[in-house]
Amino acid sequence: MATIFDHDERYVGRDYGSVSYDITPETVATFIAGTGDDNPWYRDKSPIGGPVAPALILHSAVYRTLEWYLPNIYGNLHARQEWEVFAPVMVGERLTTRSLIIDRYLKRDREYVVNEVVVTNAAGQIVSRSRTHQSFLIPDQTRKDSFVVDRSREKDSKRTFNVGERGGESVEVAMRKITEEMCMAFSGPARNYHNDKQKAVELGFPEIVVQGMLSVCMVAEMMTRRFGLGFYYGGKMDLRLVNVVWGNDVTGPRGRIIERRPEGKRTRAEVEVWCEKSDGTKTIVGSASALEL
Repeated sequence: MATIFDHDERYVGRDYGSVSYDITPETVATFIAGTGDDNPWYRDKSPIGGPVAPALILHSAVYRTLEWYLPNIYGNLHARQEWEVFAPVMVGERLTTRSLIIDRYLKRDREYVVNEVVVTNAAGQIVSRSRTHQSFLIPDQTRKDSFVVDRSREKDSKRTFNVGERGGESVEVAMRKITEEMCMAFSGPARNYHNDKQKAVELGFPEIVVQGMLSVCMVAEMMTRRFGLGFYYGGKMDLRLVNVVWGNDVTGPRGRIIERRPEGKRTRAEVEVWCEKSDGTKTIVGSASALEL
């Protein structure tokens, strides 16, 4: 088919094809090692029979190929993550992903590319859909004589976010230290700036930049533990990654149920969510929701 685009353009509608994944016990074990989320449902019986996979078991399928990245990767950051979960996946199933660029936009000194990944099971049912907003420095603004982002940035008053102040029922899971071993399990096995300090320095960062998707998985963990199957059937998240989690930081997800509204015969709980470090620095702010069953 004829196209108006060059072969290496990152254009809206560019399709990066399909990949199939077998969701094995080993896949789940790697997820647990990388996140610390060791829900007994993942290993043993769940309310729907055998072991059920974590809702975000294919958390990094979007990064299977980085051909959708803009050429200037120096200082690139994961900026926003949207996720919809439509059905649970049992351990032992085979899933197929389809990835394509659905948007590009400019915001302040960065350009953003949005990649959507649709996940289907063997029956062709869509089980989840995610949209990853990755930001890139505009080339003529790239400087390599200093760090693009360092630890001082998160102390700036502009990086302060007031969340959790509207009341409502509290939701949370325990904070945990993001060790280098976790980073390798989550973002390996190849060495990169998410699991190797030297690789991080080469891309303009002073320390390992913990993959933003790990904190996203922690929010999903919190929602799963609070709402159970109500998150697997229709769970949603819209999260903005506002500060970096560095290797060996201590962090965890928090939430407040701020509204309940009817949805068919059920009730949907709307949750203000965030992740914070042990010193209170917010790293993710946004919203999530699930059915109350």
